[in-house]
Amino acid sequence: MRIWLITVGEPLPIDGDNERLLRTGILAAMLARRGHEVVWWSSAFDHVRKRHRVTNDGVVTLSGNYRIILMHSCGYRRNISLARLLDHHGLARKFAKMAIREPAPDVILCSMPTIELGCEAVRYAKAAGVPVVLDVRDLWPDIFLDLVPSWARGGVRLMLSPLFRKLNEACTGATAITGITAPIMEWGLDHAGRPRTGLDRDFPLGYVERAPSSSEIETARAFWESFGIRSANDPFTPCFFGTFGRQFDLETVIHAARLLEGGPRPFRFIMCGSGDRFAYYRKLAGGLANMVFPGWVGAAEIWTLMRMSDVGLTPYFNSIDFRASLPNKSIEYLSAGLPVVSSLKGELEKLLAVHACGVNYLEGNPEDLAATLVGLYDNRVRLKAMAENALRLYQGTFRAEKVYKELGDYLEELVRVSPQGREGAI
Repeated sequence: MRIWLITVGEPLPIDGDNERLLRTGILAAMLARRGHEVVWWSSAFDHVRKRHRVTNDGVVTLSGNYRIILMHSCGYRRNISLARLLDHHGLARKFAKMAIREPAPDVILCSMPTIELGCEAVRYAKAAGVPVVLDVRDLWPDIFLDLVPSWARGGVRLMLSPLFRKLNEACTGATAITGITAPIMEWGLDHAGRPRTGLDRDFPLGYVERAPSSSEIETARAFWESFGIRSANDPFTPCFFGTFGRQFDLETVIHAARLLEGGPRPFRFIMCGSGDRFAYYRKLAGGLANMVFPGWVGAAEIWTLMRMSDVGLTPYFNSIDFRASLPNKSIEYLSAGLPVVSSLKGELEKLLAVHACGVNYLEGNPEDLAATLVGLYDNRVRLKAMAENALRLYQGTFRAEKVYKELGDYLEELVRVSPQGREGAI
């Protein structure tokens, strides 16, 4: 059958050999291997690196049954900005014009956000008579309300009322709603104004744990050697991979490192990534001998460093969307058997407690983070048990092969049972 996947903001297979593919990238390749015709609608703008991949609309053919349609847009420099909203609006208008020129799909899976693309996908699906699934990942635009004082939320909600109307239209018109956790799926159903049906499901983020080649590992080890990072016998190492933006409370991590520096227990924090606040955080950490900022690193470097580290940090601010989520970063750590040290309340906190594969500290409290890390340093038996539990949880719940096989099965079944499904599509 022909499947449309609509997702912007993820890395694409064309972004480089060392690029880590995420939910849609992994699913697209898996569906293509099953023999389905896959069309991935994405943006020509690289959300992570904040640059355009190409200067115009384009189509990239990866195989005989797998294409990526790149839609050019204005782009943006900051994740939370008017420019990003304009970018999303432009992409949705472009999709509406371009979609009608393509052969109709048998099913559409559209990520949310963006709301605008979700709305246009539902409008197209209704006109074409095909089932459409909204896969909710972030709680847009509720997250904007979480960023302002309570007294200002009424005014902000009024300003965002066009987005809320489109959100409700998209959720109401979707054949089914999926989400990366049950609370996120339920959020979508609340905006649809209906109870859950058998077609509404939650599928966690899956992660591919694939070892690099021996030459890639050797190169990655040489890279870390250049920073003085040599083996697991080095100082106790918390690692972090991510975008240096406003969703992470990295100030607390830096202040905790300062508290631990020069103490009786050796610690070394490895903070990987880039972003609009990279320079700010590196300056804040100025003079710290126990903190390394290697910049943006590739898949082989990440794979290697996780196996040289003791714990993985998820220092998120407790926004409404992250409390309801299980961030991909935490699952990536689990795949390497790394206990997770997290500031998040909600779904991740519950997961770590139930499976004894990580610990929580108080957001904004460097003393609590430092004490938490000291506790793990001093109790290696507990740390080893957490590491074993982490790997066990990943293998049983979050392996991409398992998660996205089930999501692929779900899409095939949806076409069979949905009133919009076309006979003989599979």
